[in-house]
Formats: sequence, C-alpha cells, structure tokens
Amino acid sequence: MSTNVKTRAARVPFAELEAKWRPRWQAEDLYRTGDDPARPNITILDYFPYPSGDGLSVGHCRNYVPTCVSARFHRMRGYNVLHPMGWDAFGLPAENYAIAHGIHPAETTRRFAANYKRQLQLVECSYDWSREINSSDPDYYRWTQWFFLLLYRRGLAYRGVGNQWWCPQCRTILANEQVEDGHCWRCDSVVTRVELEQWYFRITDYAERLLAGLDTVDWPERIKTMQRQWIGRSEGAEVVFTVAGRPLPVFTTRADTLYGATFLALAPEHPLVARITTAEQAGAVAATVTAARRMTEIDRAAADREKTGVFTGTYATHPLTGAPVPVWVADYVLAGYGAGAIMAVPAHDARDFAFARRYGLPVVAVVAPAGDNAPAGPDAPFEDPGTVINSGPYSGLPSAEAAARIAADLAARGQGQATVSYRFHDWLISRQRYWGAPIPIVYCDACGIVPVPEEQLPVRLPDDRPRPTGDGRSPLAGIASWVNTTCPDCGGPARRETDTMDGFACSSWYFLRYASPHEAARPFDPAAVAAWLPVDVYVGGAEHAVMHLLYARFWTKVFHDAGLIDFDEPFTQLRNQGMLLSPVDGQKMSKSRRNVVTPDEVVAAHGADALRAYVLFLGPFDANALWDDRGIVGVDRFLERYWRLAHEFATLPDGPFSVAFERARHAAIARVTADMERFRFNTAVAALMEYTNALFAARRQPVAAAQWRAAIRSLTLLLAPIAPFITEEIWREVLGEPESIHRAAWPVWDEAMTVEEQVTVVVQVNGKLRDRLTTAADSDAAALRALALANSRVQAAIDGRAVRDVIVAGRLVNVVTT
Repeated sequence: MSTNVKTRAARVPFAELEAKWRPRWQAEDLYRTGDDPARPNITILDYFPYPSGDGLSVGHCRNYVPTCVSARFHRMRGYNVLHPMGWDAFGLPAENYAIAHGIHPAETTRRFAANYKRQLQLVECSYDWSREINSSDPDYYRWTQWFFLLLYRRGLAYRGVGNQWWCPQCRTILANEQVEDGHCWRCDSVVTRVELEQWYFRITDYAERLLAGLDTVDWPERIKTMQRQWIGRSEGAEVVFTVAGRPLPVFTTRADTLYGATFLALAPEHPLVARITTAEQAGAVAATVTAARRMTEIDRAAADREKTGVFTGTYATHPLTGAPVPVWVADYVLAGYGAGAIMAVPAHDARDFAFARRYGLPVVAVVAPAGDNAPAGPDAPFEDPGTVINSGPYSGLPSAEAAARIAADLAARGQGQATVSYRFHDWLISRQRYWGAPIPIVYCDACGIVPVPEEQLPVRLPDDRPRPTGDGRSPLAGIASWVNTTCPDCGGPARRETDTMDGFACSSWYFLRYASPHEAARPFDPAAVAAWLPVDVYVGGAEHAVMHLLYARFWTKVFHDAGLIDFDEPFTQLRNQGMLLSPVDGQKMSKSRRNVVTPDEVVAAHGADALRAYVLFLGPFDANALWDDRGIVGVDRFLERYWRLAHEFATLPDGPFSVAFERARHAAIARVTADMERFRFNTAVAALMEYTNALFAARRQPVAAAQWRAAIRSLTLLLAPIAPFITEEIWREVLGEPESIHRAAWPVWDEAMTVEEQVTVVVQVNGKLRDRLTTAADSDAAALRALALANSRVQAAIDGRAVRDVIVAGRLVNVVTT
C-alpha cells in the first residue's frame, strides 16, 4: 500500500525538465567513466543489489542518491569517476518465485533487474550503465566458477561432512550467519540440523590476516568490532586428557586453572559422544543431543540461559594429576570453538559454575585474588587472574606465569601446547538449490572428485524450469540430462555436482569485474584493476558485516596471494547509511508490511530533484530517518525559490560592489564543499537553503550585477550534484553556458573571503543580557574585556559594585560583580 503523496502546485516544470534533459544526457553518455590520464581516479560503489520483484522504495534512495551525489561532486572536482551498477541476481527468492509461477528464474531476473534500472534512472542516479553486470549471466558466473577452481587448487576448497542448518521451507542448507535466533534469515521458518557432505572454503586459514587487515581500513568501528567478535580469536592452550584410551584435546584460555577442572564438557555434536557414552546413559545423552540440535549457537551460548547437560557415564584422566574427571555433554559447549570440548572449572568460570551448581558437581578454587592465599567466596566464581593455589608445583605463581609454565610442561610431556582458537568456522558454500552458480566439480566412480577443466567453463545451468526434488536435494539433481556427463580425466561416465554456490560467492569479487566488465578471456584486466581498485568509497548497510564484507575480504586476500592483484583489502573506506523508515508505522519499508513509499509516486508528485534533495536533507547519512510527506514540501519551496531567483536576478538594478555579499558566496562554497567531502549531505542542503534565502533577501539591496551573476552561477554549481535537472536548465538556458553543468568545474573560494571582518559579541552582567556589541573579528580577550567594561549599559548594571571577574567565552562576555 502506498501512502498519500501530496501534490504541490507546479511552479517548476519538473516533468518537462526531466523529459527534456534525460534523453540528451543519455545520448551524450554523460556518466561514462572518465579515462583522462592527467586526472586522479576514484571508485565509488554501492553494495551489489539483489533485484527483487518488489522494486525500489524511497528507502533504497537513502543509499543510492548519496553515492550519486558524491560521484557527481568528484567528477566536477576533476576526477575520473568509476560509479557502476549491476545485479546480484542469483538467490532463493527468485527460484521460489519461479517455481510458484511456473517460469524460469532467468526470465523474472531480467524483468526485475530492468525495473530496478528504470527506477534508478528515474531518480537520475549517475551510473555508467555501459559497465552493467549480472551475476546470473554465464559470462559472469564462468569466472565465479574459475575462482572456485583457484581456491580448490590452492587447497582452500574442500568437501566435508558436518551438521548443517536446514530450512524446511526454503529446502536448502544455510550458513551459520544466515540463521537468526533459530530461524531462517529469509523466510523466518524454524531451522533444524542435518548431517551432509558439502563444499567449504577454508576462510579460517586467513583468520589472522582478516583480523590484522581491519586495522588498515577506514571503516565504522562497530563493523570492525562485529568482524573481530565473529572471528573470535582466543589465545590459550590445548590440554590433552585421556578418555577410554583415546586422547581428548580441550582448549582453554586459562591454563592456570587446570588443577581446578572438576569435569569435562563435550559439545553435543562432538564425535566422541556416541563412542564413550555408556549404555545406561545412552537415552539421556540422546535426548540432550536432540534438544541442542534445535538451538542456534547464539542461543546455546547466551549468558542468561540456563545450561543443560548430562553425564556420559565415562571418566577421563587428568594430564597432570592422573585423577579421574567425569565427562559430560553440555549444550553451552560449541562444536566450532576449540576442539568442541572444554575443561570445566566452576570456581573460575560463570557458566561452569552455574552448570556445576545445577548438577551438584565439585567446585575447587585454584586461583585467589593477587596477594591473597585464600580463595574467593563460595557463592560466585572468581574469574580474574590472581595467585595460583591448590595447584601442586605451580601454587604461589601469578596466573600468567603459571599458565605459561603449565602449557610448556604439557608440551614437554606431549599432552598439550600453547595455541590460538577461533570462534568462526570455514565458509559452507553448498546450497541445495537451482538458481545459483553451479559448482564446477564432477564425480567419477573411477577417478573420484574431478574439477571441470577451465576451458569447459562455464558449467551452464540448464534451460529446464526448476522443480523441487522433495528430498532436500537441489532441483538440478532431478534433471538427468544435466547431471549425467563425461569425466574430464578418463572419459567415462560421471555425475555433476548438483549443489550450487552460495550467492555470496558471486558478490565476493564483482567489484573487480567492474574495472573491465567486457573481458572475455579472463575475469578482469589487471591493468584496469590496478587503476581503479581497491574501491575508494563503499556504501551499504551494516547487515552484511559478517557475511558479504568478510567473504569479499577473504577472496581478495586469496587473489592477492595468487598474484592476481596487488592489494589485499577490497574496500578502503566503508560507509553505512541509516534506514529510511515508513511514515505508516515507523518501520523499515517492506511490501509485506504494506508501508512502502515508491520513488515513482514521489517523482510524479514532486520531481526527481525534490526527492533527491529531501532524501539527503532528512538527517545525517548514517542515522535512521522517518519519511514525512509534509517535509518534502519544504524542499519544494526551496527549489522554487532558487528557480525564481535564477530567473529574476538579471532584472535587478545594478549597484556597487558589496564585500558582505561576496563573503557570503565564498563562505557558502567552502561550507558545501566541506560537507560534500565528509558525506554530510543534510548540512550541505541546509547550507544551500540558507544561502538561497540570503540571496532572496538581498534583492532589496543594491548589489553589482556581476556579483549577482557570480552568486547565481556558484549556487547553481553547488546545487548541481543534488538537483541535476533544475540546475542544468538554469545553467544552459538562463546562464547561457554551452556545456552541461555536470561537466563543469566545481567552484573555488578564497579562504580570506570566508573570514568575517566583524562579529557580534553578547555582553552580560552576572549572567543577564545587557547589550550586543559589534567589534573586529580578530579582537582578543583583553580587548573584549575592555570593550565590555566601557559600555554604558554595563556600567549602569554594575552600579558601582566591584568587578570580581570578566569571563570571555568565544563571543560571550560575562561581567561578574561582588
């Protein structure tokens, strides 16, 4: 449902201007990427959008309009600007839509992408459409497959068995990052665990470099923090216990507490659970494992959730004391952390303490507060480092020294070592769906796993419409003519891999393709990539902090290591836009909520220029804002005032040169330039409004005609990136300029002209206003004190009392009496 967009009285013929200039700009190829070697290059890029059937809302303009304005600004400042657009077109929604409507997803993808493009052009986003790419184009996903083979050859792509999240509604496997509170991120269905053999990328091999690289990029700190927490680096020690004659390694960050381990806890998914559980405990253990499989790792690890578990019936042997240690299964232990097993020290860990209290397990203190040989109280764990106690030869040592010595002694005995553990897992890239890039692997009974030769790429999707198999396999598995193939090695019969790649594979390298999108013999031209990449300014939402942004960084580092590129971070600067919320309910705009305002209806009522200016004016770029139909009326009035002023200035009477008038022009240029550089578009629009109002008021004063022309010319140039249509009309038809304003040079200012000659100073006596004084802008504090004390109104207020102090704070002087 659309909200009611109020139509204003048409004073500026926006529809006529758009119909006049848009086709001319397209014919002139106005936004083609510059290639002047004398100019610097800059790449300004939006996140790779998925073209849904819903089309764009004005909320999307919160992202696309600011990057367009920045691209236009930099073009005018003399840069070659790469500002392209394309489509992250693979995905489950397109496949489900195609299945429901009996059509091929390629057809709907073309239709939806064309609608997105139409809307972006409606808003006049200045993309170089000659570089448009589509991830579902075989000429594109050929190279996604080529990169898969690169990872495979480098040992970074492998097939493994694991417990995976399964969405019964979408009928596909999900990565950990795609499960939110036990629900599918797309359809919100409750997910379950299944064991499957699938393909993974070894992103964990790059953990340290992914962490270190965050210190080299200009990103919001919260995004860096989210990635660091997701990677979850922990320094500690591996300690090897023995259970049923088998080694059982556990990871701990507190080796100094080893003597306080009163039980071991295994993750329900740990492979030893089934092997060591006694017959008497089998039923209880099975119930605990089943219950844990229904929960996400986030839920299981939540600090405020009651921990549950069960005894396996088996004991392990302590590596230093030889004492028996009971082995439990506990749901708060995660398979992906360390070795999926922990030594539980209830006296010094809150989760272990709560678990031990619930099940009556011993609590043995082995660390006391520093300088104290007595343990902390029995009612809560002491989790800080301190002095080690009750720990044999290590008693009396500080925690850090004890931990280091224990790790060294374990290593000498072959029962452990100092090590580092990570919270995140390898990237699961297999998806049981049709509409994705096919994994270029075949299976041969004689040769095993065989990669498809590069010369046979792309492995194309079939023309058959997707039909669910009903058994969890990809719809591709049901197309025998596609599955059955020939082994590239032996020529015998073989079967294609029927899983497709996670869509994030396609978006992990697309930015490289923009440098040379029409390359046929290679994924990109290295010289073009060297000229344009890494991306200078990357703009999108924070929701992909631990998915797309992390995966793209990983792939970039792999490409760097393979010698394909000379940088290993893809995005130099990252900016996250705030959400534009619906006026209907204050929520994110969504077709399912029936709260969408479309750019189509706003442009029809107010014009593209007003939409663009209002989206920018709503608030700081990175803050959420509420769309308000009433607010855009103020932007209408601003543009109409500019329009009227630009048409009237030539009729104003000529007058003398005005220094104040000139200072206002230079100050406006300086202010808007600074705001544009810092993505402060809301204050840039505010500055333009203020300057327009000042010029409007100045019509009543005699000002030189040449100054008026310079003022309107500067105002038009400053406004051009924001309101392209109205400024082009004024530039070409009123000011008589021969070339497009969007190819004109950005105005410059004289810093000396931005400095005020005189300022107004507020004077108080004991905090009460007494007068306002005009004085030289460079007056120092002593001069201001003297000026205030000499003022007649101040003297009357003092009334003979002694002056205790004269406080000068900027343009405020406060005289304090006794």
